[in-house]
Amino acid sequence: MSTPTFAVFDIDGVLADVGHRLHHLRGPRKDWGGFFAAAAADPVLEPGRRRVLEAAGQHALVYVSGRPERLRATTQRWLDDNAFPAGALLLRRDRDRRPARVVKPELLRRISRRGAVVLVVDDDAAVCAALVAAGYPVERAGWAQPPPELTAAQEEDGRT
Repeated sequence: MSTPTFAVFDIDGVLADVGHRLHHLRGPRKDWGGFFAAAAADPVLEPGRRRVLEAAGQHALVYVSGRPERLRATTQRWLDDNAFPAGALLLRRDRDRRPARVVKPELLRRISRRGAVVLVVDDDAAVCAALVAAGYPVERAGWAQPPPELTAAQEEDGRT
């Protein structure tokens, strides 16, 4: 029996365009409830979808996000409603506020116990650097440059 191989995709900024909800993160008081409530309406980033479809024929898919676990149903519904192929969904624990560059390598170590991670696609430069340093094959999603609000949410606020 051969060892499974996994292609891992970040969601926000890679598959989902979060631009329409970034206004919730501007200003001195961030509206995290509003930001996450609007996630169900994220438009699909078509280059990300194409990359998932390319990988789906060769590897098991895993969707990894710094979104909190309480958004599992919303996130899974979004993936299903937007016709993404089936795959495991890994999210951060609800009260985990560590930077994405710390959380995501930890999530990938869980995947690596079951098989070889052969591709990771993410848009966050700090996450990509941490994953490369941990020995994972990383492809930076060049189709969407993360806006400062999203980078701060991932790296400073530990929220997505």
